Amino acid sequence: MGGILWIIIVGFVAGMIARLISPGPNNPGGFILTVVLGIAGAFLATFIGQAIGWYSPQQGAGFITATLGALVVLFIWNRLVVRGVIPDPGNKV
Repeated sequence: MGGILWIIIVGFVAGMIARLISPGPNNPGGFILTVVLGIAGAFLATFIGQAIGWYSPQQGAGFITATLGALVVLFIWNRLVVRGVIPDPGNKV
């Protein structure tokens, strides 16, 4: 249980760092979405790290790898929005 809480906290911080690094509008919906995607990136980094043996099963990703995971998830999200596969939640047309 403590491992999941750690991943969520690290993902929150990684999402905020990824928001600073990645371009795009910074409206409140974008911030919340970025934090959620940052948490998803931290889970992704933890899963991949455990699968290739960087982390033990009880260990979560660190800040750097979680930030990299968040950037990967944000990049994929942005590509899906650009292609029109998913709607842009920040675009209120």
